[in-house]
Amino acid sequence: MIHPIYSTVLGHPELVAEHIANYGALVRQEAQDAGEGLVARVIAGVLAAVSAMLALGLIGVAVMLGVLHGSFHWVLAAVPGVAIAIATIAALVAARPRPFHAFADVRTQLDADLRALRAAGEHRAR
Repeated sequence: MIHPIYSTVLGHPELVAEHIANYGALVRQEAQDAGEGLVARVIAGVLAAVSAMLALGLIGVAVMLGVLHGSFHWVLAAVPGVAIAIATIAALVAARPRPFHAFADVRTQLDADLRALRAAGEHRAR
């Protein structure tokens, strides 16, 4: 007795090829989704680092201008404050935990295929 998978492969090879192509498309889509989340976190991290460095530079300039003129003006605190706010928001976005379910759909599909093959084999054995 031949297992049903062999009779399907021999009788309908286009179905097997289409199934494998669908697996490839599913893997590609899962990889793209995982990559998009990673890219967003990297961009947020780079923005946080650049904004923090900019804030440090602006704080230094504000201190020098304040000492040079001998007075304090609200702009000397507001400009570095904006850079600090941007750095804080970007750091929170970069550090936010994201659920990472990479290739969960592929695993689910593989499990479904294995269950179908086992059921077909058990049905064939009877």
